[in-house]
Formats: sequence, C-alpha cells, structure tokens
Amino acid sequence: MRHFPLWLVLVALPLCAQLQPTDLYHLRSVTDAAFSPNGNHIAYVVQSNDGPGRPYEQIWILDLRSGKSLQLSAGADSSGNPEWSPNGEWLAYNGDSSGKSGLFIARADGSGIRFLAPVESTNSPEPHIGRTVAWSPDSRQIAFVSAQPGPETKDATGDPMVITRYLYKPDYWEGNSHFNDNRRLHIFVVDLASAKVRQLTKGTGYEHSIDWSPDGKEIIYAAEHGPDADRFFNYDLFTVRPSDGAIHQLTATEGVEYYPRWSPDGLRIAFAATKRGLTDRETNMEDTHVWVMNSDGSDRREIGAAIDDRQGAPEWAADGSAVYFTVQDRGNDRLYRLPLNGSPQLIVGETGWVGAFSVARDGAIAYTVASPSDFAELLLRSAAGGAARPLTDLNRQVLGGKQLAPVEAFSYLSDDFKWNVEAFLTKPIGFTAGRKYPLILNIHGGPHGQQGPELNFRNQVYAAHGYAVLNVNYRGSTGYGQKFADAVFADQDGHEAMDVLYAVNAALRRYPWIDRDRMGIEGVSYGGQLTDWLITQTNIFKAAIPIAGITNFISYNYMTYYNQYEAMEWGAYPHQDHLMDILWERSPLKHVANVSTPTMFMHGENDPDVPIAEAEQMYVALKDVGVETVFVRYPREGHGMREPKHQVDNMERAFAWYDRHFAAPQPKPTPAIP
Repeated sequence: MRHFPLWLVLVALPLCAQLQPTDLYHLRSVTDAAFSPNGNHIAYVVQSNDGPGRPYEQIWILDLRSGKSLQLSAGADSSGNPEWSPNGEWLAYNGDSSGKSGLFIARADGSGIRFLAPVESTNSPEPHIGRTVAWSPDSRQIAFVSAQPGPETKDATGDPMVITRYLYKPDYWEGNSHFNDNRRLHIFVVDLASAKVRQLTKGTGYEHSIDWSPDGKEIIYAAEHGPDADRFFNYDLFTVRPSDGAIHQLTATEGVEYYPRWSPDGLRIAFAATKRGLTDRETNMEDTHVWVMNSDGSDRREIGAAIDDRQGAPEWAADGSAVYFTVQDRGNDRLYRLPLNGSPQLIVGETGWVGAFSVARDGAIAYTVASPSDFAELLLRSAAGGAARPLTDLNRQVLGGKQLAPVEAFSYLSDDFKWNVEAFLTKPIGFTAGRKYPLILNIHGGPHGQQGPELNFRNQVYAAHGYAVLNVNYRGSTGYGQKFADAVFADQDGHEAMDVLYAVNAALRRYPWIDRDRMGIEGVSYGGQLTDWLITQTNIFKAAIPIAGITNFISYNYMTYYNQYEAMEWGAYPHQDHLMDILWERSPLKHVANVSTPTMFMHGENDPDVPIAEAEQMYVALKDVGVETVFVRYPREGHGMREPKHQVDNMERAFAWYDRHFAAPQPKPTPAIP
C-alpha cells in the first residue's frame, strides 16, 4: 500500500490568478465518510476528474492517531461505499481490482484485501437508493445488493428488440444506451469464512437500502412491490430473515419510505418518507421528512415535522436517543440532531452544503462540506463541540493561487406579492467601480432544487472571465418550506418564470454596474426549460444556452423515462380534462416565432430524462424563424454533462458564444497575482 500524509498531495500546478475551465480536471471532492467502530479511523471517498471518462472514486483511510492517510485503491481501480465491520477488523467496499469487480474487504491498514463476490448493477431508474452493503452484528457475514436479469431482459436485448415495460428507458444519468436493461436488484449474503453467497430475495421487484438488525435476525430494506410499480413509484419497507428468507412487510402507505436504519437497540427504525399519494420517481414536490416507528411498523411518528424543509437520510446517535440528518435551508444544507423527545439542534450551520456524515460512538462527527471557497472537504467535529477541524485540503494547490469571486444574497418581492424570493449574485473578479459588466442568468433545475453560496465552479469560471452570475431560487425551489415548493403546482412556465425575470430587474436596480445591454441566460434541465421559455417572452437577453430543457410538454410526456412527472406537477395526465391545451400553451415551441435571441442548444445524446428530441424540435423551429442557432450534442451523456472534458468544452463554448453576442465587449479585468 502507498501511504500519504493527511494533506493529500496533488500534482504541482502553475499558479494562476483566476480559475480556468481546465482547472476542473485537477479538482477533487470528498463524497462519503465512515467512522470505524473504535473511532480511530475514518474511511472516506475522494472523487477525481482527471480520468479519461466520467469522474471516478477511490477510498482513503485516515488514521486519526497518526494523522496519516493511505489510499486503498490506486491507478485505474475505483472503490467506494465503505462500511466497517462491527468488530472494527474489516472494511467492506465496492470496487475494481485485478480485473475483478464487486464486493471487497480490507483491514484498516490497507492490508488483507480480499475479493468476496461479484456485484452487478442496473441502469433502471431506481431513485434514492440507500445503503447497499450491511454487516451482520457478529461481523461474520455481509449482506449486499446486486442485479439479476428480469423476465424482459432477453427479448428486450434481442434482434428485434421487444418492449413490454412501461418504464423501458434507463436512469437519467446513464447516457450509454437508450433502454432499460431490465435487471432487478436483489439482496444477497456472503459468508466471510467460506465466501459462499446466498440469495435472499427474488422476483420482479427492486430491493435495496439495506440494514441488518442488531439481533442479527432480520435485514430491513426498501422496495417497490405494487401491482404496477413501473407506473406508480412507491417504496415500502420490508424485512427478510437471513435464516430462511421469510419476508415481512412493515409499511403499506400511499407515500414513499426511504433509507431505513435500525436503532442501536433494535427496538425502532428511523427512515425518511413522504405522505402524498402520487410521488414522482425523479423529482418530488413534497419534502421528505424524518420518521421513526417501532421495529414491527407500529407507532409511526413524523419527528422531522418540527422542521419545515427537505430532510436527508437519518443516522442514529450511539445511544439511540436521537437521530442526525441534513436539512436544506435557503441555499445551504445543514446538519441537525433531533432527540426523539425534544427539539431540533443545529450541529453544522456554517454557510455551505453538508453532504455525507458519520457519527462516532463517542458523539464525534466526520462530515463533508462544500464551502464558498472549496469543493467538498472532510471535517471533524469532536464530541465536546467547538470549531470543526479540517481533515483534508484536496484542492490547496489548485485553488490556493486563485482568486474566488464573492457571492451576495438578496431577496425581493414576487410579481404577485406572495413570496419573498431569494437570489445569489456572483460578482466578477477584479471588479472596478465605474465599469459595466455582463450578467449571466444561470437557472437551476428541478424545479425542486436550489442554488446557494457554496463554490459553484461554472459561476466562478464565469466570474474569472469578467461576467457576473445570477442564481435564483424561484418558487418551487426547496429549502424555503413546503408551501414554497408547492407554489409551482399547475403553473410551470408561469409565475416561477416571472420570479426569474423579477430577479434580473432587482439585480439591475441593486447593482447599477451590471450592463443591461450584455445579458445572457442559461440553465440545465428545468433551468434549460425556463431558458427556452423566457426567450419566447422577452428579448432582453443577447444570447442563450438552454441545456437539456423541455420545449414541448406534450411530446416530452410521452418520451421521458419518468411519465409520472407531469401528473404530479399538474395534477392530471395530459389526456385528462383540457390539460393538453394548457401544456401546449406553456410550451416554448408554441411561441417560437417570438424569439430573436441567438441560441446555442446543448444536450446529451442519450438523455432519457429530457430526450434530445426536445432540443431538436426547438433547434429546427428557430432555424425556420430565422434566429441564429447552434446545436451541440454530447455523446455518452445522459441528463446533463458528467464527463469532465464535456464540462470543459461546454464552458469554453459558452465563453465564445456570449462574447460574440455581447455588444461592444469591454476588456476583461486582469488583477495581479497575489
């Protein structure tokens, strides 16, 4: 094994005063963390962008006593999903090594690496899958999730291909194919001593999000087992007995249950859930909250109701008296501790985005946080409290010599006087009073998502290029309570679009240095949809870059992989009532004759979420109208851009597009290297 000091060393790079798109290749982030049972080690996962394809992950193990980290996998091998055995002797993980792919174990010092079982995946769109590896309490067995062919697999991959499923397209990130592989996720158990593998669940359902009970008698999991699971997304919670495979259903609700976790004494189960009867597979209007119930499914309590915001997967305190979970809050993601019979306690409330976290037996917390000045790094908060201690500084040599633009928040009253809407403005680097600067409106997707003050690489590169960037958490965004998230219901391309335009007007009033004659607009997914829509409603933007946006609600509904979306967002299917007419009225394509903004479409070639035909229609329509337009298609991409080289190409093309269409561009600021 190769040992490295705590501060991970990157290849030395020449210092530059401003970020460039190609800096993305050298940036890393921490995506997961797991405390060892004795609290002496933390296994954490580092995501890198310098490979030939998509970002890849590798596990590192930090010895808190020596302060040194070792890299568990190196070279082209990937690893992730670390889970410590209860006795602390082994770390289980998924990875690739020596031509084998699947479940491995290793000791805390990186020795004894052993391959246990192959693990297969599926491209089926199963959202929000929780843990896929779980140890037995005696540390002798490991439960894991793996895929097997389903009854449609053979016909759907033949010549000709025969499609019978309603949900016949792949996951929105997949990008390498057009069709669902129809493999099903099931639960398996492997014995450490013999490496013998047993299959516990079978059938046409998808079983995942596993956790082994403290008494060793049951494994809890989430699954879809309804009569028409393709059409109606509804996870319930079940248990399976490893001894004989007997299955018991714990919940049978209209909503969805996610991320189940046994309490340390095995008497309770914590999980995240929704309550509404129609829940979408890809994006959901209803905020998930944290719940607790008895181990037999009785006495369900929505303990997370005390916080009116979207909540993440719960983790138990070691004594079982409280649960920890993240909460989206006004562009940030906070970490809370909630006693079962008490009030919420804010644990990590600094500006930024808390991602993964792990709670040690003594109450110490290891967690990842993306701050305004860095991608996600690993921090440690001791059980005694006080300031958190940084454990990694992955991007020190990349960001240390770079200037980062400040981000300011402001709010304004919506056009219908119902909401105070929040926006975030990234100022151009090297700002000089008396000069005018272009503005790029960068709209987030979802619509049930949010933008915030944590480091946004694209925004910072734009700022280094001399642009200001505006982000808007329009109605429908998360982090502002359930009523705000609901406010986009049956009104897409309506008042939320006005929220975005009002944000531009508010920014122009507050920041008179913004050049109203040099403004661009862009966004991904729902942000691409709003970009397409707004250029049909106004000509204030000199250039537009819609990325993976919907342009025709009617065609979209019948081509996307998640057909419940419009039913959830509009309250009916398109063929019901007069919704088809309304959807066409709100489609950018209907109003294409109003467009005069030069537009560059960007889209993943195999996008199953917003199929590329959405961009194809609008592209041809703009050609017919006579508007300058370009269409950039990215191979091997699904919904959005994942390959770093595509992200870099995307930004460099954006610079060229905006610079060419902004009238009389002024020289870009060139501050001195500090």
